[in-house]
Amino acid sequence: MSASRVVLINTNEIRPPVAPIALDYLAGALHEAGHEVDVLDLSFVADAPEALGSYFRASAVRAVGMSFRNSDDCFWPSATSFVPRLTELVRSVRGMTDAPVVLGGGGFSLFPEQILEACGCDFGITGDGERAFVLLLQALERGRGFRRVPGLVWRAGGEGGEFTRNPPERRRALQIATSRQSVDNRRYFSEGGQGNMETKRGCTRRCIYCADPLIKGGRVRVREPAEVAEEAQCLLGQGIDVLHLCDSEFNIPPDHALAVCEELIRRGLGRSLRWYTYASVVPFSDELAGAMRRAGCVGINFGADSASARMLALYRRAHRKADIAETVRTCRRHGLLVMIDLLLGGPGETECTVRETIEFMKQVGPDCVGAALGMRVYPATPLAARLAAEGPLESNPNIWRRDGSGQESALSTTGGLLSPAFYISKDLGERPEELVRERIGGDERFFPPVAEQAAENYNYNENQPLIEAIREGARGAYWDILRQMRSAST
Repeated sequence: MSASRVVLINTNEIRPPVAPIALDYLAGALHEAGHEVDVLDLSFVADAPEALGSYFRASAVRAVGMSFRNSDDCFWPSATSFVPRLTELVRSVRGMTDAPVVLGGGGFSLFPEQILEACGCDFGITGDGERAFVLLLQALERGRGFRRVPGLVWRAGGEGGEFTRNPPERRRALQIATSRQSVDNRRYFSEGGQGNMETKRGCTRRCIYCADPLIKGGRVRVREPAEVAEEAQCLLGQGIDVLHLCDSEFNIPPDHALAVCEELIRRGLGRSLRWYTYASVVPFSDELAGAMRRAGCVGINFGADSASARMLALYRRAHRKADIAETVRTCRRHGLLVMIDLLLGGPGETECTVRETIEFMKQVGPDCVGAALGMRVYPATPLAARLAAEGPLESNPNIWRRDGSGQESALSTTGGLLSPAFYISKDLGERPEELVRERIGGDERFFPPVAEQAAENYNYNENQPLIEAIREGARGAYWDILRQMRSAST
């Protein structure tokens, strides 16, 4: 067995399964650098310890990479942390091989030292991993050069030492291997209902709660449109004709979004592909909407958050109420489905602002509205800084998390922000979810914060009606599949 063999492990076991795009990209980069790579996908095994044992009994590896996509389900009130499960998996791997274990992924990048400490690992990579992992393998081979590995978090003094963190890599020219052959994307499409792809990384917005700039960088780094189209063609060749673009905001910058659409149109892919994406309410021009539709886009998820001018200003959003209405009208002109995500309960939220937002959404008439309640608090965000200035989190009456009995409770003193904590304005009362449901008033376009029926559950994790619909052939963004299920039942 070659000493340069690497095994990459997907630790994401949620259902419906989401293709580990970062692991696929990383495997492609390692292949291009001359390494032999195996991918062990725990999403598709019934017994993870047995699968790990079977692999390591048969294979000798130089390093183990473990991807940690989400620290938790980011959904109030479930607040399910995935860290305990990751800790179990790392413990199993370390008991089966002496090879160094390297953690990475979006969830890891938010809490690197805490997760390494919890899992007992010595290495992790924050931010982009493609080039960093290759450089880490070289440093491991030489026993030096760790400080030159971008994004590396490690114990410089060995086991028991303090962690050192290198700045992550944010290369302006974003080039990603387009082969997409290392992960069973066909199976993910069959069981997960969609493929995925990136056209860029990073976000220039400074919303008070958002962790994307921490994970992917505070400036946008774009891929060449031709490279994006080649990847789309590769996925289409595997039978994957419905995609979700994973960009933070597809239309920022708008000129790049337009160029990507034009390249997809030029290659005729708009006739073969259906795709969905996230987008900012502004800027969203008539020209871009038309190009997106011709390029195969069928639905857009806009993170509007609120329709209250005061709340939007507090959240540091660039749009206002009139912009939301105009963007919905623009989508309607071009036959694009519209999903609007709200984020209710943040700093300054009152019953009045909730009512204003929900009534406005009913008026502008999107196809779906996600009425999420509770703002997940992430470290190094403006929201976290604001809360720190207000005093100890455990005594802040606006902070909620689950306690051991599964009920909402004031923030305990254990776990810090790694344990899911949510900001919900105390001005919404003791049962804020009831307030939101009352304002929704049975409008079936809304996904309420707490579901009374399984079909209206907006938490995708372990959503059984959604899983069944995909098994029966439904394809698309999960909000659109749920929308169609609702329409079919009425």
